[in-house]
Amino acid sequence: MRLLLLWLMSLLLFAGQTLASTIWVIPVKGPIGPAVSDYLSREIQQAHVNDVSLVILKMDTPGGLDSAMRDIIHSITTSSVPIATWVGPSGARAASAGTYILLASHVAAMAEATNLGAATPVALGGSPKPPGTSDEADNSSSNKTKDGTSDKNQQVPAKTAMEKKVINDAKAYIKGLAKLHNRNAEWAEKAVSEAASLDAIEALELNVIDYVVNTPNELVAAIEGITVTVNNQQVTLSLLPANYEQRIPDWRAEMLAVITNPNVAYILMLIGIYGLLLEFYNPGIGLPGVLGGICLLLAMYSLQMMPVNYAGLALLLLGIALMIAEAFNPSFGVLGLGGVVAFVLGSIFLMDSDLPSFQIAIPLILGVAIFSAALIIITLGMLMKVRNRRVTTGLETYPGKTAIVSEDFINGKGRVQLDGALWHALGNTELKHGDKVTIESINGLTLTVSPSAKK
Repeated sequence: MRLLLLWLMSLLLFAGQTLASTIWVIPVKGPIGPAVSDYLSREIQQAHVNDVSLVILKMDTPGGLDSAMRDIIHSITTSSVPIATWVGPSGARAASAGTYILLASHVAAMAEATNLGAATPVALGGSPKPPGTSDEADNSSSNKTKDGTSDKNQQVPAKTAMEKKVINDAKAYIKGLAKLHNRNAEWAEKAVSEAASLDAIEALELNVIDYVVNTPNELVAAIEGITVTVNNQQVTLSLLPANYEQRIPDWRAEMLAVITNPNVAYILMLIGIYGLLLEFYNPGIGLPGVLGGICLLLAMYSLQMMPVNYAGLALLLLGIALMIAEAFNPSFGVLGLGGVVAFVLGSIFLMDSDLPSFQIAIPLILGVAIFSAALIIITLGMLMKVRNRRVTTGLETYPGKTAIVSEDFINGKGRVQLDGALWHALGNTELKHGDKVTIESINGLTLTVSPSAKK
């Protein structure tokens, strides 16, 4: 009887565990880039394999790259697992690319004291501004109309045909995402055309988001039993009781996050180029070549994932080539200084993005440029010293040396011994074996000598 009771208790416990749904909470913090895109896409695929009931994206982002954003949205819209995006905790934001991802999610929620919007493409919205003073500041409540949008005079200008095409594409894209889950498409369009922003309460009132909740647990409780459209199918969410799993980025995501940092990729590229050059200059060392090859491959992998301006890359490589040419064939600074200028310009133009998070730091560029210029100046200084230094080896040093006559001169011709070697010599005076003579000049293998002054 006791065994039967224990068996029933274990069966009930097991049944309770199996009834609990699995919910993944995935952090999305910082700029949206290739590393975040790769990580989220893999996590969403893995959630389907592991039969996860709901994926919650815990978001706090200033925006990011358009290509990475669209990859994430494609993973969300084609996912067979419901995706809820929660902007939190308080103080977080879903600006720019984050707004698109929030609207594309099956459930859109925000914590109190969070904001979204400012979804104008950065290249058209003017130069980047520091966090907290960007587009949100231009859309304060004093500038908003009753519907929560900014005044039409605040629209972001699109001057060229290309700018109009980009901004119209962004407007159509974000409107489509809003309509996908019956959200406010009109405001979504204004988030692009006017860089409009909203806080959580206003966003809920204007049907831009679905819920205002302060924790993932509150979000799950709020959406229990609702029906959402997942991959063109109606799905009723049955999530309680729930087991929450806080997902942590794996080693691949961490590595990608490091090497796709433009500053890291820039340094890796320089180490790779200079390492290979050092190996070619001194073959057989091994370490510079191996290290340089690895760093260069990593740099190439990370750069192909980022928006690279190939004109900037060409200028950078030209600058490095000119500085190397200066080192091997000194031109008294012409090649070297031209190389430094090309190097700096190429480094500035290398990243084809106005987002501060995807720009190479100016102090880093200046530091490398100053180091390269200093190296060129030191090389030129050493070159000038070598040119002004007295010759110490070779035939040019022979005039003025003392030699010993090894046989009597006949008709002004004879042989002398110098540094252990016998030389043919010419002299204008009679010279005997053993006389000391001073070398006046050298022509081929024949020395012109004269008697040394007797001390």
